Amino acid sequence: MVAFSLADIPTMTGRTVVVTGANSGIGRAAARALAVRGARVVLAVRDIDKGREAATTMAGDTEVRRLDLADLASVREFADGLDEPVDVLVNNAGLMIPPLGRTADGFELQFGTNHLGHFALTNLLLPRIRQRVVTVSSGAHAMGSIDFDDLNWERRPYRAMAAYGQSKLANLLFTAELQRRLTEVGSPVLATAAHPGLASTNLLRPPGRRPRIEAIQRRMVRLLAQSDDDGALPTLYAAVADIPGNSYAGPRGLLQTRGTPTLVGRSASARDGDLARRLWTVSERLTGVTFPLAGSVR
Repeated sequence: MVAFSLADIPTMTGRTVVVTGANSGIGRAAARALAVRGARVVLAVRDIDKGREAATTMAGDTEVRRLDLADLASVREFADGLDEPVDVLVNNAGLMIPPLGRTADGFELQFGTNHLGHFALTNLLLPRIRQRVVTVSSGAHAMGSIDFDDLNWERRPYRAMAAYGQSKLANLLFTAELQRRLTEVGSPVLATAAHPGLASTNLLRPPGRRPRIEAIQRRMVRLLAQSDDDGALPTLYAAVADIPGNSYAGPRGLLQTRGTPTLVGRSASARDGDLARRLWTVSERLTGVTFPLAGSVR
């Protein structure tokens, strides 16, 4: 099998791509790669100044728009302000193991940002999406579970890594149910997912860590992690490769921490269709956003 590389991205001239969290990390690398291939890239970012700085490093047609996924009002404002067709939506932005926090709407910060924000954004934009929705998950989804009795960690003692795993499992369940619904209404749009392996991004360098933990982390990153550019390859593969809907792309190397992208497996929970449908129903209720395409979806 021939390894996928940046050279395999087709000409994107005439296509519009929205990348959330495109001011840093793999989102920035993916946006830059797509812009170079001729796409008009909308950098959907919480910090406009950082987004503009990122855009200056990209050749091609770029636009910076504000989007705070931790605020459903901001998500709606972004969607309302984007009236052009979108060929590819890349749901990339995310948080990883912060202290307990809440979104503007009261959701646990990781679940609210990583899943619910992208859930709302995708469904609000879906009538204008023409080709693909790519959602970035993580290998950590395998340690996640969906606790419908306490999705937002209001009763349990907060465990940041468990909350992260829940949000990343939610990303894969969302992708699966989105594809099921798209297929049922006869839409040509594909829903795919990706994970970067272990990429040396800002997610691996959260503030406030103790010096000893930071030193151990730096050594681990040097041994195992790949660059932002390499970490973006599974996302790009999921965005442009000839693959089926509900595909999940990740590195092909040892433990899927690094290497060229390929289709990878997922946990049993991530393959649970009943769980995916239940999460979708709950997500609609929490966000007030529903599947917008015509047709009867059961």
